[in-house]
Amino acid sequence: MKVPLFSCANLSLDLGGREVLRNIGFSLRRGEVLGIIGPNGAGKTSLLEILSGRYVPKTGNVHLKGQDITSLPLFKRARLGIGRTYQTPIVCEDLTVGETFKAARQAYEPYLTRFDAEYGAGLVDFVAPYTTPNSQLKTFERRKLLMANLLMRRPELLLMDEPAAGLINAEIDQIDQILRMLSKEMNVGVVIVEHRMELLESIADRVIVMDAGEVIAEGTLQDVIQSPAVRSAYFEAH
Repeated sequence: MKVPLFSCANLSLDLGGREVLRNIGFSLRRGEVLGIIGPNGAGKTSLLEILSGRYVPKTGNVHLKGQDITSLPLFKRARLGIGRTYQTPIVCEDLTVGETFKAARQAYEPYLTRFDAEYGAGLVDFVAPYTTPNSQLKTFERRKLLMANLLMRRPELLLMDEPAAGLINAEIDQIDQILRMLSKEMNVGVVIVEHRMELLESIADRVIVMDAGEVIAEGTLQDVIQSPAVRSAYFEAH
């Protein structure tokens, strides 16, 4: 049986004495896009924190290419090829675009060149001059800058928390194109938490639905939204 690119099993998490995740598990193939949806408070971002290495689960395990990485911290997972984006695209406003790329290129060995930065920028169509202060970048430009810094390291897996948040329709179309290119042409696995159903309908191969810290449905987007449990938890109760 072929080993999946990424998988987790039996994940649970307690925060502040409260159980926020319970018995979460899934697997992901190379080039596959897995969407995660659910109402606010369902545990979606907490799950990404475990998968990226920021939180340590109470139970369960996480594997990358068959290697158990459950105990590895965030920075070591990044060096193994896991990239993470956040709902709010925070950049250092005291730096310029060029200084930000330089910091990312020299963050750890092997150190990258300016040509690598240009490669990452090209993948997401980021065209701001290197002398531009980050403080002058708009929301979508900040997202592109952060993604370019990730992609110049050629990650094998992206964990994305609401990349369409705060974007207009034309910008969401660009995110759609970028994720299609990464998954279908570059064979990158993508796990994406997202509320914009039109984006998931376009790019997600599968979707899992979470509510109250558990997975309540899994399948295509069209299939799961017809589930009575999903309609009750996501569309009617919220």
